[in-house]
Amino acid sequence: MNTKYILISVLMIFTALSIKAQLQVTTIEHDILHQTGAHQCSQSKQQLYGAPIPASTSFAGNNIDIKYHRLDWVIDPSITYIKGSVYTLFETTEAGVSTIVFELDTSMQVDSVLYHGQPISFADSGSYLLNLYLPSPLASLTLDSIEVFYQGAPGQGSGFGSFIKSSHGSAPIIWTLSEPYGAREWWPNKNDLSDKIDSVDIIVHTPAGNRAASNGLLVEEKIEGNGKYYHWKHGHPIATYLVAIAVTNYAVYSDYATINSGIVEVLNYVYPEDSAQAATQTPGVVNSIQLFSNLFIDYPFVDEKYGHAQFGWGGGMEHQTMSFMGGFSHSLMAHELAHQWFGDMVTCGSWHDIWLNEGFATYLTGLTYEHMPTTPYWMTWKSQTSSHVMNNPGGSVYCDDTTSVGRIFNSRLSYSKGAYVLHMLRWVTGDSAFFAGITNYLNDPALSFGYAHTSDLQSHLEIASGLNLNEFIDDWYYGQGYPTYSVNTYQNSADSITITLDQTQSHSSVSFFEMPVPIRLKGNYIDTIVVLDNTISSQQFTVEVNSFIDTVEFDPEIWLISMSNISTNVGISRPQDEANIRIMPNPTLSTSIIKCDDEISEIGVYDLSGRELGRFENINSQQFTINLSNYVTGIYLLRIKTNQQTFLRKVVKD
Repeated sequence: MNTKYILISVLMIFTALSIKAQLQVTTIEHDILHQTGAHQCSQSKQQLYGAPIPASTSFAGNNIDIKYHRLDWVIDPSITYIKGSVYTLFETTEAGVSTIVFELDTSMQVDSVLYHGQPISFADSGSYLLNLYLPSPLASLTLDSIEVFYQGAPGQGSGFGSFIKSSHGSAPIIWTLSEPYGAREWWPNKNDLSDKIDSVDIIVHTPAGNRAASNGLLVEEKIEGNGKYYHWKHGHPIATYLVAIAVTNYAVYSDYATINSGIVEVLNYVYPEDSAQAATQTPGVVNSIQLFSNLFIDYPFVDEKYGHAQFGWGGGMEHQTMSFMGGFSHSLMAHELAHQWFGDMVTCGSWHDIWLNEGFATYLTGLTYEHMPTTPYWMTWKSQTSSHVMNNPGGSVYCDDTTSVGRIFNSRLSYSKGAYVLHMLRWVTGDSAFFAGITNYLNDPALSFGYAHTSDLQSHLEIASGLNLNEFIDDWYYGQGYPTYSVNTYQNSADSITITLDQTQSHSSVSFFEMPVPIRLKGNYIDTIVVLDNTISSQQFTVEVNSFIDTVEFDPEIWLISMSNISTNVGISRPQDEANIRIMPNPTLSTSIIKCDDEISEIGVYDLSGRELGRFENINSQQFTINLSNYVTGIYLLRIKTNQQTFLRKVVKD
């Protein structure tokens, strides 16, 4: 879910890009990851629903396996009300089943319950529980059915509204959003993460002029008296919270994506007043469908559709085969689409493991930027996402409080840190093993169209890579915080450079983050990235370079969640009289004169972390006056290039 959207947007303008076909991208108000727009939805989740709420009861329906639901509802979007029936085909999972328990909010009125066409007794036992009493006990593995007739004005207690009446333009709309526990507020069901519904038929009766959006294929649409009848059929297993409807005066059009296994229809239900603009944006999702299909497996519901249904949120919700969308920015569409693989096809088996939904969807959004080679957004996404994680020194990807919707959908931990843990797993295991392991995870018969836990993902990545990832999972999934590295370098000859890595941790839950650490070394005759297997603090590495090093850069491609600083003797220890470089005065309040026996061609100014602050080119003189008056007090490094070689010198700004 993307208001789940919870990414951290990068507040920049996304111009129209061309990737294969033309990818329409608008502003990044919702894009990349952010603190407004798409991100606002996740924030609103936390702000509005951060207080603990009762978790879904684990014992409701635990004696049956749901095979099928036929959901038949009357919905008028101008009235906050639902009336209808839920027919359930089930198989008993134990002997002596005499009572079936569904979850249903007490605000709903149950009119009757039919079993084999005959009414049976029922009772509301409180705490969302509806008890249905069978006339005689059923044996184990008995296939049977029951139908509940009910009506009422759904409550608004535990989700993100669950069943909402609002408006757009002058038209009313009703839409649902049941994640994580809200399905019980508007229909009777088994509301947990243990049993997917094998298939569903969803029927909506509504006044003329409206359309009903839902899961699967629209198999019938007809006039019914003064109203309309919509029948959707979905033939794949689906988690209860992903069943959804939205009813208003939608305009309808389709886009199409060609993938290996066929053509995916992208069915768009949008507000009429927004349809012209939406039609310029929604084709952009086609490239993401093709990308995810190529990176992993083909879109899982190619035999039915993918779709967008506009609704009243600023973010989105990945209802299976039809995401509900508050807008159509590139990142919001990519995020909700990614959930069709990660969250819908394979669903987290516990809200403790919500990162298997949200971390993946966030990371796959980042991967769309990686595959835009002519744009800078991949590096921006990595920088913004890792920085978001480090806004606070604590917090684990493992969700430790599943009674709090705000904690489940914490944007920093479940989304950003979850995504970056995947990025670091890719770094540790290597691209080939990472993508193979993820593909095998999706294809695993025990997980595909079912539920998964973090241990399942770990197992597939270990098999693909041959690595033991226990320590990584302990540190980065269960553990809190991140490391800060101190990099100390020393070089007294061109043959080699000595690098010492020290590490501190932002949270006491992790004693040391053992990681492969990338360091970029750059000199006159070398520009390379070395990977140091850092297992202890103050670990020393000697690297053969055959060149004097004048630039040392920590993790230049941002593979790690980490902070770093590079010591002041970064890179160079060489005789000061080489080329007889003089800096006068040093320290200085404003300007210094740099003199050299050789002709100076270029001077770069760097802070102690190696970040470039300024550059002076085409000097072509043995003397240059540098102005540091606008710099804050501190030590700076001057990278001085001559026609012979490059030198690094310190200058102090008082």
